[in-house]
Amino acid sequence: MRQHDTLFIGGEWVAPAGTGVIDVISPHTEEVVGRVPDGTPADMDRAVAAARAAFDHGPWPRMTFAERAAAIGRLADIYAAKQGEMAALITEEMGSPITFSNLAQTPQPLGMLQFYAEYGKTFEQEEERPGLFGPTTVRREPVGVVAAIVPWNVPQFVSMTKIAPALLAGCTIVLKPAPETPLDSYMFADMITEAGIPAGVLNIVPAGREAGEHLVSHPDVDKVAFTGSTAAGRRIAAICGEQLKRVSLELGGKSAAIILDDADLPASMGMLAIASLMNNGQACVAQTRILASRNRYDEVVEAVAAMVSSQPVGDPADPATGIGPLVAKRQQERVEGYIKIGMDEGAKVVVGGLTRPMDRGWYVAPTVFAGATNDMRIAREEIFGPVLAVIPYEDEADALRIANDSEYGLCGTVWTADTDHGMDIARQVRTGTYGVNCLMLEANVPFGGYKASGLGRELGPEGLSAYLEYKTIARLG
Repeated sequence: MRQHDTLFIGGEWVAPAGTGVIDVISPHTEEVVGRVPDGTPADMDRAVAAARAAFDHGPWPRMTFAERAAAIGRLADIYAAKQGEMAALITEEMGSPITFSNLAQTPQPLGMLQFYAEYGKTFEQEEERPGLFGPTTVRREPVGVVAAIVPWNVPQFVSMTKIAPALLAGCTIVLKPAPETPLDSYMFADMITEAGIPAGVLNIVPAGREAGEHLVSHPDVDKVAFTGSTAAGRRIAAICGEQLKRVSLELGGKSAAIILDDADLPASMGMLAIASLMNNGQACVAQTRILASRNRYDEVVEAVAAMVSSQPVGDPADPATGIGPLVAKRQQERVEGYIKIGMDEGAKVVVGGLTRPMDRGWYVAPTVFAGATNDMRIAREEIFGPVLAVIPYEDEADALRIANDSEYGLCGTVWTADTDHGMDIARQVRTGTYGVNCLMLEANVPFGGYKASGLGRELGPEGLSAYLEYKTIARLG
């Protein structure tokens, strides 16, 4: 068992203020695999104070962008050497299939570090622009102390969407990992130290909701960066709005995959399996509404059912596993509750249902519903599990209407033999990220959502801008 008795604050491993602990439980074995302190509001105060001191008096915000980029580059090299170990740790603590952990859980965070390390080499802090009466300087300065609050599903990915650009900007950070997945952050803290990032620039306090809200509300926090549920995002936005505090929110999704009549179904199903079932369905970008025309509806249902049925369910550490357990018993019960809701609403279970595939662990049967309509709860609410609803449409205009008929707008895809036409479809769906015959998240382009899927953008140059303040200095003479 991985036992940690301290918190990472001010560049040191320090004793927590309280005696509470967080048990990390394997979703596969239901056994305790790790234990860390349960951070308190007092611990958050100490972490914020360390971040504040590092920002107000330390060297990090006063370095050039190129100097910080060099440090991030060192961090990326260390991360690259340990990404396999990190992937295995994430699989152990939250049940992500090891194939997905090696495909995305760690390579994508590494890519973010590498992107910002390279981007920062030539990024200028100041820019001269002509003015009516003389030159004007536009200066980019770090926003200050950042509270980064992340979920359990892709803990390193989501942490790095905040940490990497915040580091390049010159901010200091307090990271609150989710109680389900704190172990990977301890490993990352050691990398921060090895890379020579100054003390207090990154502080890590695993904790629950009460301490998290205390962190959000802290007067010495200048910006909050949150990924999680839309309900929690609304609460955080309200607190930040009251304090006029900078905030970025990456929230829920209920993405629609539009399958056009000219789509090659066998070719599409391989990529759609990843797009819809990645990480055991525990992904905000998962394509969980499958839209099929009535002309090919039965054929699409059959193809989706075959695709889902072909995914081996089992031990997430086994490279052959396609779908592992959900992160916690409450998540298992939540997803099974939605399966029952779908059945009660009149949708037909084609694959899966309420029979659990494993006697031990927090598994649910990967499930496909046919006969679903877009007004059903299984089509409108984020389930966060391997549950897909195949919804019929009349024509392309109807498909676009259904895709846009959602409170969310995070992601979406279209599947077609005509990529140019697919691009036309993509331009009409109100989401922050879209894929034509694929689902890709890149480090050099912005990621975020429309509507209730969030505020602001992460990654790319736009992600760096979220951690900068812009100062205009005009002068005469």
